[in-house]
Amino acid sequence: MAVSVAAFATGIRGWVRTAGRHIRGALIAFSAFSGTAVGCAYVYGQVPQQTDRQDFPQRELVIGTKQAPPFAMKDADGNWSGISIELWREVAQKLGLQFRLAEEPDVQKLIEATSRGDYDVSVAAITITADRERRVDFSQPFYDTGLGIAVSVNSVSVWREITRTMISAGFLQAAGALIGISLLVGALVWLFERRHNDDFGGPVGRGLGASIWWSAEAMTQASTGHRGPITVAGRALAIIWMVVSIITIAVFTASVTSALTTRQMRGLVNGVEDLPGVRVGTLANSATIGFLDGERIKHRTFAQVADGLKALETGSIDAFVYDKPLLAWTVEQHFSSSVQVLDVDFEPQSYGLAMPLGRPYRKAIDVAVLQAIHDPRWKRTIFQYLGEKR
Repeated sequence: MAVSVAAFATGIRGWVRTAGRHIRGALIAFSAFSGTAVGCAYVYGQVPQQTDRQDFPQRELVIGTKQAPPFAMKDADGNWSGISIELWREVAQKLGLQFRLAEEPDVQKLIEATSRGDYDVSVAAITITADRERRVDFSQPFYDTGLGIAVSVNSVSVWREITRTMISAGFLQAAGALIGISLLVGALVWLFERRHNDDFGGPVGRGLGASIWWSAEAMTQASTGHRGPITVAGRALAIIWMVVSIITIAVFTASVTSALTTRQMRGLVNGVEDLPGVRVGTLANSATIGFLDGERIKHRTFAQVADGLKALETGSIDAFVYDKPLLAWTVEQHFSSSVQVLDVDFEPQSYGLAMPLGRPYRKAIDVAVLQAIHDPRWKRTIFQYLGEKR
């Protein structure tokens, strides 16, 4: 009996040790699973929002903006909407941020205030440029675009185009070449005829003047036939000059007519290559000024896009250059009957959110922006405001 009790006790102790080992193994497995789950949560973005939120000031954020339809618009009640505003609201929701919007009159003042730290983030249609990057930090780009050109849809004045054509470099060069050849022919005729033809003889001034006048008459087919060369060399030169002048004037006339007709049909400006020869306007304190200055294109500046488009309507300028989506939206809303935006874009540029230099929350905003613009809702937002499918 004693042996049986001892054996039973030994079995109980063995069972307890075995159970203990199983319990310790289960606890270790549970700990490993918990660590893996937390790690996965960080990888897939379920937990970092709490950590990212700690990078922001523990207060209501002040967000700078400016009116830049359709990216940032304020209605009569002071409510803001637009592409950039919708993007920021999505970012703020992802990161659990509280904020209020503050307005600046133009992008230059918005950048200056952001660089001073007056705003935690600035949201509008802010072009990312090298000069601005030195003063503020930018988020990942959320919209890629380029510059566009707005022109008047009204017909170009014929007399204005004739005047413009006649004072153009090409016209003056062609006219100068014709006059130069006419003078040369007149001088040669005088050399051939001065000793044999009384019409071109006599003092040098009289004879040379008469031969040059005859050369001009022959070129324009206006000669009366009362005088002309009588020597073989003079007449041979006269025949050649008459044939050449007929062809030259015909080509010259056709070129001028074609140029005038083309401008009447297509307008003064059809691309960026036409800007140096016309009157150009743009928005004051915008990134477009840097492009125009770099290309040495003279331009006027306007306080508002609408002011420049009104100047285009009245004929004060020939083209208005600015960010294409902002230009297209303003034309569509207010100037669709008198102004059109050309189907060209150039000088690629990107919009981003601006922040004071060195802020720790820049990374969090970058991630949130990338998540937002790859969400199907972003495509719907772009289509809602611009009619573009991206």
